[in-house]
Amino acid sequence: MLRIAMPRLIACFALAAITAAATPTRAQGLFDFGSIGSRGPIPREVVNFPGSYRPGTVIVNTSEYRLYLVTGNGQAIRYGVGVGRQGFGWKGVHRIVAKREWPDWTPPRQMLRRRPDLPHHMAGGEANPLGARAMYIGGTLYRIHGSNEPESIGHAVSSGCIRLVNDDVIDLYSRVPIGATVIVR
Repeated sequence: MLRIAMPRLIACFALAAITAAATPTRAQGLFDFGSIGSRGPIPREVVNFPGSYRPGTVIVNTSEYRLYLVTGNGQAIRYGVGVGRQGFGWKGVHRIVAKREWPDWTPPRQMLRRRPDLPHHMAGGEANPLGARAMYIGGTLYRIHGSNEPESIGHAVSSGCIRLVNDDVIDLYSRVPIGATVIVR
């Protein structure tokens, strides 16, 4: 019986691996650990990440322009990010309090005072500066969000938000639950 079942089992695993490689955004978790499908200037990858952080913790290292999603067993998925420009950087420990797909954008009053040329509201979509996904960081005005400006990744460019290319924010969004800890340092 095992001799008959073994070829079928191997075929199932092979088919699953091929499917995962062909459709990385649908194969999250089991096969795709972050390197397939990243189209940004800084490819996402699985890296060693020592420490006692719980799996699911998001750590943003602003001086490296990198975001780490702790996966456990001393590893994390590393993403390239854009961070707050001079005068807009911040540090702290917070939680993800909400998540949105193709979010609308309403600039905060502070931003509108600095930039009165900005729209007061913008519907979600490809032209929206929040990109494909946004994760709202509690106790702040900031979000971890997508960007339609891939050239901004790896630089200090934002008004405090953490930016990823849309491919990467979609991947991160699928892995991070509401309530996840976010550490910005």
